[in-house]
Amino acid sequence: MTSQLTTTPTSLMFSFVLVLFAVFISYREKLGLEKEILWAMFRMVVQLVVIGYVLTYIFQIDSKIVTAIIMAFMIFNAAFNAAKRADKIPNALKISLIAILGGVAVSILVLVFSGSIQFVPAQIIPITGMLVGNAMSVLGLSFRNLNNEFAKGQQEVNERLALGASIRLASADIIRESIKGSLQPTIDSARTVGLVLLPGMMTGMMLAGAVPLDSIMYQILIYFMMVATSAITSVIAVYLSYKHFYSDYGQLQLPQ
Repeated sequence: MTSQLTTTPTSLMFSFVLVLFAVFISYREKLGLEKEILWAMFRMVVQLVVIGYVLTYIFQIDSKIVTAIIMAFMIFNAAFNAAKRADKIPNALKISLIAILGGVAVSILVLVFSGSIQFVPAQIIPITGMLVGNAMSVLGLSFRNLNNEFAKGQQEVNERLALGASIRLASADIIRESIKGSLQPTIDSARTVGLVLLPGMMTGMMLAGAVPLDSIMYQILIYFMMVATSAITSVIAVYLSYKHFYSDYGQLQLPQ
């Protein structure tokens, strides 16, 4: 008897009943999400099928140039979506690109040069996807935290500026809280992994028949990368963004 997971188109069709549970709950509780749930599931299926064929082709090519192009596309797409949450912070797309590229590049380079992973599509593209997705979430939190903290602490900032503090010193608490808040979900996830949740990569490998200890080692590797990527992305984004809350004359000027 094999322990590997076996999924067929027929079994997927039967599993669609799970989605119908969500649709029923939405209808029963008058949430109005029935069409949105069904549309989201349809898009998810189409997108995954398409990307499945694309990745199969890319993996067969095994080209470093093509791999780099795919990575660049993923980073740009994540930066574009994260910039939408910047709430009128100037140059949000540029800041997002620099922050995500910095965080992802450092993690990937360290692991490639250490021999932990190889620069081949089958390894780089899935790992980049995980890191970019996490960095995008961290970036969105960084932008939101900055806006909230500046709005909440504008009186304190103005008082510090009036006493002669530089904008860096006047913003110190806001910078610290913005970075801290953006990193908290990643830290909480790492703290509870294994006891509360089994992450997707480790679960997927075990369902595919991998030895649990091998799966765990790869998952530890992923979390090391995610923590580093999150921290680097958040620091770059916050330090590049906070100056835009001030005028050229060093006066606090919240985005309108």
